[in-house]
Amino acid sequence: MFSISHRAFQRQCAHNKFFSTAKAPEQTSRLLKHILTLSGVSTVVAAYFLLPNESRHAPTHALAPLGPSHFTPAILVESIKTSSDTKLLTLSVPPNLLPRNNPDALAPIWSIFVKDDVIQVERPYTPLEGVDENGCMKFWIKKYDHGEVGRWLHSKRVGDAIEIRGPVKTWLNSSQHSDWDELVLISGGTGITPFYQLLHSIFKTHDTPFHGRLTLLHGSRSLADLPPSSMLDFLMTLSQKHPDKFQLRLFVDSTGNSSVTQSLNIELGRIGKSAVQDVLRLTHSTPWWRRIFQPPTTTSIAPERKVLVMVSGPEQMVSTIAGPYGRNYSQGQVGGILRELGLQPRQVWKL
Repeated sequence: MFSISHRAFQRQCAHNKFFSTAKAPEQTSRLLKHILTLSGVSTVVAAYFLLPNESRHAPTHALAPLGPSHFTPAILVESIKTSSDTKLLTLSVPPNLLPRNNPDALAPIWSIFVKDDVIQVERPYTPLEGVDENGCMKFWIKKYDHGEVGRWLHSKRVGDAIEIRGPVKTWLNSSQHSDWDELVLISGGTGITPFYQLLHSIFKTHDTPFHGRLTLLHGSRSLADLPPSSMLDFLMTLSQKHPDKFQLRLFVDSTGNSSVTQSLNIELGRIGKSAVQDVLRLTHSTPWWRRIFQPPTTTSIAPERKVLVMVSGPEQMVSTIAGPYGRNYSQGQVGGILRELGLQPRQVWKL
């Protein structure tokens, strides 16, 4: 029987939950349109993934355009080891198979499913830079001890065929990016990949019409677990060229005896409440002498602020910052740090 990534599918089916919280009256019409759109998409996705019919076997079509209902053979054209357990892999499909009649299908954030053809298991991965005109997609993939597909991908050699399925939308349509003036992106480990794709689309290819401010907080266990230099260089260059639009903050649990932290401006420790307060501009400055006698005060975020906090990474990190997922990996209630800061469900999105 063909197995699937249950967690990823349930997240896709839960998209309509994001817009279930009421907004101000003047936003009702636009919100209703989004709800109807997302509800329809979620219903189709849920039916495809959850109902017991033949389409779940996802056949392979070598000549059909890329789509979520079938697999397409891709070729591994590059494999670069970036650490003891991560690689940058580039897959290529014929350019004529790209879904050019539906440009929004490739608007961030989207992923594709890779099938391990040995044990017939698939897992979603996010192309870092989307797909280029030559049909190439680059992925930063970590190999886990109990991750079958990741270990299988790490064993593949340049020239090998790999079956993929998608694109599958994991966030909103490009027309809805203007609903927010500010995006705060919080990631851990390889959870940075969807945010990298979004930033690449906004600043590099200019395919995504977002004109607000973005902040990325990214955490890693150690310096060795940071994204590869090619990714870090891109992000740091963005923050230097567009300081008014993009801010980057890197965190590591431990630095050892390395001096790299100074050159990269890395902060020691995990992403905590103070860091989130800071990027949301919620801290009150308190004189030092007053802090001796009373703790600093915190302002809750205003419900009407057009800010969206997106969280992507290990479940424990997501739970600490935004609260645990709901049943079947739906969005669930806002919890953790973001709840303490007064964020509403429509201001939080868990990837």
